[in-house]
Amino acid sequence: MKKLLTLSAIAASFVAPAMAAEEVNVYSYRQPFLVEPMFNEFTKETGIKVNVKFAKKGLAEKLQQEGEYSPADVVLTTDISRLAELTDKDVVQAVDSEVINANVPAQYRDKENEWFALTLRTRNVYSSRDRVGKLGNDFDYIDLANAEYKGKICTRSGKHPYNVSLVSSMIAHHGEAETKEWLEGVKANLARKPQGNDRAQVKAISEGLCDLSLGNSYYLGKMVNDKEQKAWADAVYINFPNQNTTGTHVNVSGMAMAKYSPNKDNALKLMEFLTGDKAQQMYAEVNYEYPVKEGVKRSELVASWGDFKADKISLDEIAEYHGAAIKLLDEVKFDL
Repeated sequence: MKKLLTLSAIAASFVAPAMAAEEVNVYSYRQPFLVEPMFNEFTKETGIKVNVKFAKKGLAEKLQQEGEYSPADVVLTTDISRLAELTDKDVVQAVDSEVINANVPAQYRDKENEWFALTLRTRNVYSSRDRVGKLGNDFDYIDLANAEYKGKICTRSGKHPYNVSLVSSMIAHHGEAETKEWLEGVKANLARKPQGNDRAQVKAISEGLCDLSLGNSYYLGKMVNDKEQKAWADAVYINFPNQNTTGTHVNVSGMAMAKYSPNKDNALKLMEFLTGDKAQQMYAEVNYEYPVKEGVKRSELVASWGDFKADKISLDEIAEYHGAAIKLLDEVKFDL
């Protein structure tokens, strides 16, 4: 009997912690240092451990391959195109949460509640302080095709998701024919073949290779706080196009609940936490992005860039034009 009781005790020592363990599994395109502070705070508040698998690409395909055996609970992505891909591949599920719906404006969540924005980032035009100066509120994206900027524009690949989303918004506002003509004009004005990332374009401006570039807003914050890149940031102004017309194009980072989430309750708790005041403030301070929840303060640096009018077009509508945007970029051979 004593031996039997000992065996029972040993078994309980393995089973009890397993039953008591609270965890949630995240697949993330976002870099570890950008999201781990929020995860650590979530664990501190709830006792739920966050396990994270980071990737640069292929998460939607991975979820498809894993199917119902996938351990993923929550997926974090870096732009609207990747959020749309998750819904297109049917690897996420709808989430009905009054908390999330109250925190995330309708413009920045899926109409079927299959994805939700976490932060906002604007697609800005950077201009040389010395050679161009600050652009006025009357400057529009469409002006990038003007002949006066011939040989003066730098950008990363037109087919990078950030640029594809911008082109998609142009189609939504102007139609395919006019957007194609615009792309041809922008290509004719490029100082060099599209290459590098958004920071590389600002570096090119600082080196005198071009005068204007396209780039997401938060990169300026990262460069300002990077000892080696601060000189690049100091060489440019950040400009918010379309202030007198449709408003500056806004993209997002976002989240979705995996279709076969094994820890659904914990997944929901994490998703609600990430849209709340504390996490939103942390996003603002750590990532230099704009909080998606209204009323949460921007970081002091981001606030110093000034207020702007955002494009009101829904991200759902922008996502509908991604295929057309890629087709136009191919037709004009933008990256060649």
